Amino acid sequence: MLVTKRIDGKARADILRVKVATAAADLKAASGVVPGLCAVLLGDDPASQIYVRGKGKAALAAGIASYQRNLPASVSEAALLGLLAELNSDERIDGILVQLPLPGHIDPRRVIDAIDPKKDVDGFHAQNVGHLWAGGKTLVPCTPYGCLLLLRGALPGLSGAEAVVLGRSNIVGKPMAALLLAENCTVTLVHSKSRDIPAIVRRADIVVAALGRPEFVRGDWLKPGAIVIDVGINRIPIEGEKTRLVGDVAFAEAQGIAGAITPVPGGVGPMTIACLLRNTLLAAYRRRGLSEPPL
Repeated sequence: MLVTKRIDGKARADILRVKVATAAADLKAASGVVPGLCAVLLGDDPASQIYVRGKGKAALAAGIASYQRNLPASVSEAALLGLLAELNSDERIDGILVQLPLPGHIDPRRVIDAIDPKKDVDGFHAQNVGHLWAGGKTLVPCTPYGCLLLLRGALPGLSGAEAVVLGRSNIVGKPMAALLLAENCTVTLVHSKSRDIPAIVRRADIVVAALGRPEFVRGDWLKPGAIVIDVGINRIPIEGEKTRLVGDVAFAEAQGIAGAITPVPGGVGPMTIACLLRNTLLAAYRRRGLSEPPL
């Protein structure tokens, strides 16, 4: 039986955060510029507030100025677009993120595409998406890029590997497929209409699960030695009113079959925020035409 390696996303994220903090300090020392990140939050959802607050604390710890604009859930789309226009022209701010999901009366595509692509640190703007698929320099969505960094650490030399990505969202699945193609992997994108999903997964040297379905991928679906990146974060009930977090992969079943796997929590999650800080820093350098630090 294989000994399955646990991929420590927190440790890898800490390394990236130190690099970002060092580069931010260098930028400030050389030019007086402090990179700025602004989060826009609509409504008063407690989970979103906690998440945005966490991003702000992480930014400050990395030497990045943190701004937050709170709007009521009832705000008009026009008012939100007006705020984004202000933030686009604010030279203190290098990165803008609008916390999703948005209220039903607001078109998320219109909002995302109203952000200056050079400040789109989520990497969701149509222009940045196009550059990603075309192989150009761009701001890449944070979660997929974090997954890629974890894969590079677990499997040096991704070229030629067969990769299966479960989920075709614009946030994770599609950009993940583009990143793996750029690494010269052979990529299959699995979705709800795919046939015989277990057979597809069993071919894969790399499995990236981003479906949002608890423990959907079973252990006997995995090819022995496969590298598994579990993006899912699902809360399921256990005893009484208690709950626990699980991923999209049956973690216990994967032990002894997968070569390496990310835990939930402690795997992909920390990488997402670290890559957001990375994108903000890169945006600060690129907007000023400066040579980028190695990150």
